[in-house]
Amino acid sequence: MAAAIVAALSLLPLLFVITTTVHIGAADSIALIFRPRVGELLLNTVLLVVLTVPLCAVLGVGGAWLVERTSLAGHGFWGAVLAMPLAIPAFVNSYAWVSAIPSLAGLGSGVLLATLSYFPLVYLPVRAALARLDPALEQAAASLGRGPVRVFFGTVLPQLRLALLGGALLVGLHLLSEYGAFALVRFDTFTTAIMDQYRSTFNGSAGSMLAGVLTLLCLVLLVAESRARGRARYARVGSGTPAPPRRVKLRGWQAPAQLVLAGLAALSLGVPAVVIGGWLGYGGGRVWQAPELLPSLLQTLGLALGGGAVTVLAAFPLAWLAVRHPGPLSRILERTNYVTSSMPGIVLALALVTISLGFLPAIYQSVVLLLIAYALLFLPRALVPLQAGIALAPPNLEEAAQALGRPPLRAFAGVTLRLVAPATAAALAMVFLAVAGELTATLLLSPIGVSTLATRFWSLSTEIDFAGAAPYALLLIVLSAPMTYLLFRQSTKAVAR
Repeated sequence: MAAAIVAALSLLPLLFVITTTVHIGAADSIALIFRPRVGELLLNTVLLVVLTVPLCAVLGVGGAWLVERTSLAGHGFWGAVLAMPLAIPAFVNSYAWVSAIPSLAGLGSGVLLATLSYFPLVYLPVRAALARLDPALEQAAASLGRGPVRVFFGTVLPQLRLALLGGALLVGLHLLSEYGAFALVRFDTFTTAIMDQYRSTFNGSAGSMLAGVLTLLCLVLLVAESRARGRARYARVGSGTPAPPRRVKLRGWQAPAQLVLAGLAALSLGVPAVVIGGWLGYGGGRVWQAPELLPSLLQTLGLALGGGAVTVLAAFPLAWLAVRHPGPLSRILERTNYVTSSMPGIVLALALVTISLGFLPAIYQSVVLLLIAYALLFLPRALVPLQAGIALAPPNLEEAAQALGRPPLRAFAGVTLRLVAPATAAALAMVFLAVAGELTATLLLSPIGVSTLATRFWSLSTEIDFAGAAPYALLLIVLSAPMTYLLFRQSTKAVAR
């Protein structure tokens, strides 16, 4: 029932787009869709996804394997560093790179910035899956004479399929809905075009048609991920061997691996740090005297914590149903949320404004409506780690606890919830970071007097006040970085038990 309610709420923005399309009429809809501009946007968006998702997959899986399964020196340090780019919103990354290289523009720049911003979405669930993977499987494969490469591709990688595909799906959905990062490098996608339509002429017809095409692209991603996922089960009974996994010795590859990781950290973390530090030095003490600075920080913290909690609570029944009771109904309910999250924040926000004014005027321009928007936008960020965690929690253990006399609720809380706790922490961390950096929906739905670090940063950066925007960018990172690190460490410790 809870999963059905969440899915029904997720359908509201889609129904808004469909209703708008019906009002436009078939002839006008066809004219708006089949035009050269839509073809150009379609090509840009498809190329962006086709190029960026594989790059994020390679970096995410490669980084996770190096940290968890090799003799990489300082693997604990690198494990945390590879997660930290999530603390930097994509539009802040873009701001830093454009400040350093003003000529950045086009597809290549979009792929670069998106890859540096989103590869941790693959790295985190894959590393969590690797940490839970029974090392006996790899040891058995190695005992048959297989080398490290064959063990990885033949034994390890198939076991990571659920986490890898889920992370890749998240990357694809973020690419479809990202606005700020691509707007700053002047790369046109469906999302930037929709924003331009609404901001310049408030052309709802053209914007709704573009949103419809964007929704179809999302459906293509969902179908592809569902077919690739299959019906395989990954849970195991018991904790596996108590010994830690045998790490592959890098030998002569130690130095190249360190250089690759150092280069990745320099590009994803070093460039933003240096550029923001430079703008802060240029602006001096005056940039810290802005009266909006402290209120924006406190409001961002409150909304990120509230949005994270609401989203994880909403995602749990959907993740549970999808893993424990797979079938056509559970897949439909699950996929409904992915479709909604692929929509640009402004389309979702306009749908919620229309619905709230028509049916629930009491929540219009309220924090409640804003939290609902966050939950609908970021449910996939919570679903992916929760599904991976639930898939690795054997139902046999809960059934055994019930057979020993524990009530179902106590058996669930004492057995399954403890096993899923690391995945829950990862889900909360991902949603916290997403809410802290959310831009478009927050601009439209925030109650009067509420502004976040992201909205203030965007307002100043679009006014070319890069020095004034720097404190907000730094506070966004400072706010997000400890949460990312602490929840990352909590997840790692919990999995290791």
